[in-house]
Amino acid sequence: MADVPKIVLPHGGYKKLLVYRKSDVVYEGTVVFCRRFLPPRGDRTVDQMVQAARSCKQNIAEGSSASGTSKETEIKLTNVARATLDELMEDYLDYLKRNNLAEWSADDQRASFARDYAKKHNDWSDWQEIFETRPAETLANLMLTICNQTSYMLGRMIERQEADFKKFGGVRERMHAARTSARAEDFSRGIYSRLAGAATSEELEKTAELIRNEIDRISASIARKRGWR
Repeated sequence: MADVPKIVLPHGGYKKLLVYRKSDVVYEGTVVFCRRFLPPRGDRTVDQMVQAARSCKQNIAEGSSASGTSKETEIKLTNVARATLDELMEDYLDYLKRNNLAEWSADDQRASFARDYAKKHNDWSDWQEIFETRPAETLANLMLTICNQTSYMLGRMIERQEADFKKFGGVRERMHAARTSARAEDFSRGIYSRLAGAATSEELEKTAELIRNEIDRISASIARKRGWR
C-alpha cells in the first residue's frame, strides 16, 4: 500500500528550541533592564523595547505552531522575529550613545567573555542575577551579544525553513498530492479486486485484457484532449 503524503507536518515543541530559550532571555533581560535603567513613565522607549523583545519570542512560538499547515506562515513569522530583534538592538545601541556609555568592540576582552558565556548559557536562570546586579553599560553590551547570537540562529532557522518549503511545498500542494495518492491507491485496489475475483486462469487473463483495453482507451482519450494525437 502506498504511503499517502502527510498534509499536516510535525510542528510545535518550540519551548525545546535553543533559539526560543535565548529569545526568552532577551525578553526577561529587557524587562529587567528597562525597570532598572529607564523611567517607569513618560518614556515610550520602555514599551517599544519590551514589545520588541516579546514579539521576537512570540513570533518564534507562533511560527513553530503554524509550521504544520503553512511553511509560508512559519517563514514569515520567523522573519518578523528577526526583524524585531534588530529593532531591539538599535534601542540598546541608542541607550549607550545617549548616556555616553561604551559599546564593546569585537576584540574587547569583555566582549569575548560575553560571547563565550552566552554560547553556553541559554536559560533565564543563568542570567537573572547578572541582570539584577550589573551596571547599565555591562547589561546593554551583554544584551547586544545575546541578540546577535539569537539573530544568527534565526537566520539559520529561516534557511532550514525555506529548504523544507521547497521539499514539502504548501498545504494545498500536500493536499493535492494526498488526494492524488489516495485516488491512485483506490484505482490499484479496484484492479486487484477485479483480478482476484477470477475463478480460472482463462478468466484471469480475460479480465486482465479488459483492464488493459480500458487503460488504453482512457490514455487515448486524454491524449486527444491534450492534442498529443
